[in-house]
Amino acid sequence: MAKQMRLTCYGRTKSKPEWEAPLSGVTFDIFFAELAQELERFGIALELGDDPGQVIEVNGYGDLLNSVRIASPSDGISNVCVGHVIGQSPRLDLHEDIKRAVNRIAFAPETVPPDDENRKVCHNCGCGC
Repeated sequence: MAKQMRLTCYGRTKSKPEWEAPLSGVTFDIFFAELAQELERFGIALELGDDPGQVIEVNGYGDLLNSVRIASPSDGISNVCVGHVIGQSPRLDLHEDIKRAVNRIAFAPETVPPDDENRKVCHNCGCGC
């Protein structure tokens, strides 16, 4: 049986248009399909979810990362934000950051800090980091 993972995008307010573009439309659909296909070769099934009922106020790029969540139940990771997984983003490339976070949880989940670690990347997502 394949390892199951889920990428979920929360609703966002106050987000800049240039930050929203990579999370919607054909560009995102292609990005997600390629990422899911890459992981499938390793026996990992990545599904896409959305939860527009959960809304993150985006005051900066860190908040944008917090609006994208990853779950990997078999690794004990129920719903962690991308910002918690990768910390600071080196190039502010949303697709690159999502891919880094997904791959880290897919292949090295033990390197993801526990939820109670007080990382200074989250602002208002409520995940506890």
